[in-house]
Amino acid sequence: MAKKHDIAIIGAGNLGIAIAKGIAGAKLAKPKNMYLTRRHLEKLADLKKQKFNVLANNIEAVQNAEYVFLCVQPKQLPDVLKEINPVLDPEKHVLISTITGVEIPTIEQHLETTMPIIRAMPNTATAIQESMTCMCTKNASEDQVKEVKTFFEALGETLVIDENLMKAATVLAASGIAFFLRYIRAATQGGIQLGFHAEEAQKIAMQTARGAASLLVEGENHPETEIDKVTTPQGCTIAGLNEMEHQGLSSAVIKGLMASYEKINNITQ
Repeated sequence: MAKKHDIAIIGAGNLGIAIAKGIAGAKLAKPKNMYLTRRHLEKLADLKKQKFNVLANNIEAVQNAEYVFLCVQPKQLPDVLKEINPVLDPEKHVLISTITGVEIPTIEQHLETTMPIIRAMPNTATAIQESMTCMCTKNASEDQVKEVKTFFEALGETLVIDENLMKAATVLAASGIAFFLRYIRAATQGGIQLGFHAEEAQKIAMQTARGAASLLVEGENHPETEIDKVTTPQGCTIAGLNEMEHQGLSSAVIKGLMASYEKINNITQ
């Protein structure tokens, strides 16, 4: 039987709901031990039917929990922490923030006590349990970090990093979803020009992208190792790869990542 965890998710929007479903689906916590808050409770009606505790009272949710997920908008954070401060207990609670761009020192400014804090950056693939989640921590024990890492592993892969890399992680993992989708769209458009119907071209592009990523995940090889298996002397693959590089494929990707990183630095300063 899974270890019992009491979990509060403050601000159960799309991400909060995905976290709740992932944790429950992995049997890391039972729905009856999870407390989800939101202003408009009607949007959590389906979760209520699944025996999750659905409520509008953040204080009650925190009082019943050990792990407290903060999934609110950045502008809502000060008021939420002011509200729950009286019931936060550093001996009991672990704060887990998924709030984009909000650093741990900023969270600490709104707390009345020193607490274990874990900052996590999932991406939108949490909805299908294929997220890449990067985490950084402060004042959390090794066991607490391990436990929270297990929660996010129910939603995909995780990596613990230094906080100074969290902006880069946002670009590479969160914005990265859009970058890879743009490649699939481009491949689909190319497939249409080659003669496929749009639905056929997209299906081929999607599954090929999935296969390429899976080769690296399962085989743990460098991309070039797998590329070498496809390219033959004077073949069509190397001709296409060379033309893409002549047109600046790798350079464009790297420049795009750096532009995104520069933008996120300017936004969060």
